[in-house]
Amino acid sequence: MSGGSKARLQRRYAALTVGVPTVGAGIAMWQLLHYGIGWLEVSLLVGMYIPTALGIEAGFHRFFAHRSFRAGRLVTGALAIFGSMAAQGPILFWAAIHRKHHAFTDKDGDPHSPVPLAATPTLADRLRAFVHAHVGWLFKVDDTDWLRYTADLLRDSFIFRLNYLYPLWVLLGLLIPAGIAGLVTESWDGAWRGMVWGGLLRIFLLDNVTWGVNSLGHLFGPRMHASGDQSRNMAWLALPSAGGSWHNNHHAFPGSARNDHHFWQFDLSGAFIEGLALAGLVSEVHRAGPIVARRKNRQSVLQ
Repeated sequence: MSGGSKARLQRRYAALTVGVPTVGAGIAMWQLLHYGIGWLEVSLLVGMYIPTALGIEAGFHRFFAHRSFRAGRLVTGALAIFGSMAAQGPILFWAAIHRKHHAFTDKDGDPHSPVPLAATPTLADRLRAFVHAHVGWLFKVDDTDWLRYTADLLRDSFIFRLNYLYPLWVLLGLLIPAGIAGLVTESWDGAWRGMVWGGLLRIFLLDNVTWGVNSLGHLFGPRMHASGDQSRNMAWLALPSAGGSWHNNHHAFPGSARNDHHFWQFDLSGAFIEGLALAGLVSEVHRAGPIVARRKNRQSVLQ
């Protein structure tokens, strides 16, 4: 495939990935303003958002991209399926892009950093940098070498099969809320509203939360650690990002399964992983230095 053909194909795929959920979000807002919504739409939105957010942050990010804990096939499959339902790309694509981001953080070669483009402090440059880091990078030709960045994942036949079935998981993420709403309301209109609220709007919201960590998380917010880059923490985004917005904490300790370095830093994904560990479903959970130090301090107080 020529470079021009690859670029056109990638832009069309990006337009589909970004455009369809955006249209769905617009339809949801139109329904809200003209007809209102009930408990079913809200329940499906929240009920589908939480597992897919955990699938992205605990699964695609901390498990597949950083291998911050070990898991058997049951947990691996669940994290892969729920993460894929977010429609942010297959496992190998997501992990490769993220690993490349860490390899070149805030330097030339970083797929979605706003920092190189915001070198001058003009408002236009910062806006251009934000747009690139938030969503614009998806429309550029991806030259990431998957074999280089995800060789360990490619060697795992189970992960490879889950990755190959990505379109099925995305479709399932739309059909589940549609099916539930259709059965509850016993109508096709109910099924449509379920797909819009539990499917398309949910994808749109989680997309922008994830992209917000890429863009805003390198431009605004405090830096608790000298991580050698411009990553920042954003407390206000911690809940919808399932703990992913403690971005400076993560860049300081990228292999950690937890991003909460203080008791007041809410990290849903970290708590979820710890719960899986307590249940014996995951093992070899890597924890950051600040977390280990906090545990030792607690133990010394108790002794």
